[in-house]
Amino acid sequence: MPPFKNHLEVLKLLPKTNCKECLLPTCLTFAVAVINGQKSLADCPHLDQETVARHGGGSERPDHVGEEQARRLEELRAEIAQVHFPSAAQRLGAPLARGNLVIKCLGKDFQVDPRGNVVSQCHTNPWLTIPLLNYIVRCQGDDLSGEWIPFRELDNGVERNPLFEQRCEKPLKRLADRQTDLFEDIIHIFSARPATDLFSSDIAIILHPLPRFPVLICYWKPEDGLESSLNIFFDAAANKVVDTGSVFNLVAGMTRMFEKITSSHGS
Repeated sequence: MPPFKNHLEVLKLLPKTNCKECLLPTCLTFAVAVINGQKSLADCPHLDQETVARHGGGSERPDHVGEEQARRLEELRAEIAQVHFPSAAQRLGAPLARGNLVIKCLGKDFQVDPRGNVVSQCHTNPWLTIPLLNYIVRCQGDDLSGEWIPFRELDNGVERNPLFEQRCEKPLKRLADRQTDLFEDIIHIFSARPATDLFSSDIAIILHPLPRFPVLICYWKPEDGLESSLNIFFDAAANKVVDTGSVFNLVAGMTRMFEKITSSHGS
């Protein structure tokens, strides 16, 4: 479908509830921001993925986010080219296969060659590539702290926390509200493990999108008139493993993947 020509075309797709979850005061303001390239359709938490994909995510302006990701990918590949893979394998506790590093992500093996190319027998998700290369360059193999912290306590996390809540915690909460079996699917498909002894939550799971980077998802069911809630936590040493941008990309990517899984199984 062709890009939007004016803000009214965007406004027709929006719920017009002025919920402010996009961090703007009204749906009209959001529609104008999409046309001006300051927001993407994906920034509205009430639009489904099909609608966002059908309209290309936004206006006719260039995808500056995509350009920035491409630039960052090239930077990381240049850094990877300087990495001594046998030493990196020892540092990361990762095996080598035909000169490639083998990194386990969400229970699946991904191979990275010395040029920074990522291959796997399963689908290679774009949101995983940059964090995976960042992990190889940044992680020194330090032990985890065992202390769980929210996103806002990561380096520069306060500034990005509103977007993290919008893109990650709120969508996952909506999925959990509609389909609590989601957590069972995650455990079986992505080698997560239950951790209900943490934070006294009703449901809690720990995933490893990267070997030394655990993610704790805690969900509290609605009770006595109170709404449900969902929070995501990270080991306090997370920024020794990947930078905060990679943390965001990993969790946002997993969230989109879980949305696709629940959509394919019906809600």
